[in-house]
Amino acid sequence: MKVFSKIYLVLIFLLLYAPILVLIVFSFNEKGSFAAYTGVSLKWYRELFRDSTALDSLRNSLVLAVSSAAVATGIGTFAALGLDRMRLRWLKNSISAVTNIPMMNPDIVTGVSMMLLFVAVGGILQTDLTGFFSMLIAHITFSLPYVILSILPRFKQFDRSLREAAMDLGCTPAQSFFKIEFPHILPGIVTGFIMAFTLSLDDFVISHFVSSPDFVTLPLYIYNQTAHKVKYSMYALCTLIILAILVLLLLVNFVSGIGARGKRKKEIA
Repeated sequence: MKVFSKIYLVLIFLLLYAPILVLIVFSFNEKGSFAAYTGVSLKWYRELFRDSTALDSLRNSLVLAVSSAAVATGIGTFAALGLDRMRLRWLKNSISAVTNIPMMNPDIVTGVSMMLLFVAVGGILQTDLTGFFSMLIAHITFSLPYVILSILPRFKQFDRSLREAAMDLGCTPAQSFFKIEFPHILPGIVTGFIMAFTLSLDDFVISHFVSSPDFVTLPLYIYNQTAHKVKYSMYALCTLIILAILVLLLLVNFVSGIGARGKRKKEIA
């Protein structure tokens, strides 16, 4: 049984990571072909950085990802705080269920519903709402549940007696939150921000429905390339995206590890 389990594990890893490894290796192929590997070269990376359209779409993606992650993290932090303070269990469970709807919905359903909303509101206001702000609202909507789920467990792990002690010593509720609770939930906030950033940077389906020709993100740019002959510089671009996401995932695990070690030290002390 152990042999079969190892074979199964190897097959799973091959199916998941073999295409990624092939993409990374051939992004350094001098000839720019999957038929033959002629030598290692940074030619397609240089071509990528000469492509102004690709760089503009990368900048748009980064601006959108940082903006939506920052807003979603701010809203999610106080939403998690409100859910933690809520006393009525049925109301708390109802709000949690409603909050998780964007996370459980298929992306295409969320994208179509968002498109219809912006078209309807734009028709009433006699203006076109698609573009940066429509994508910002859509990205905040689908990343918000993930932020809340990252922060809420931190509130549940917090010792409420510390907050009560701070208020007995003269702190206001706001001072108690920022001085006592905020440092404890900070790893969850950082994790939520990184998750929201990664989801926004990677999103295609929802962005496709609420975007405009004036604001094109990197996933949309890559998709538009597939409609024609794909530039070999796109392989280099995909490699850089994979490396960026890998770094973010490692950072999430590192922050989570720091939080876990800090908790163990407090328990030992």
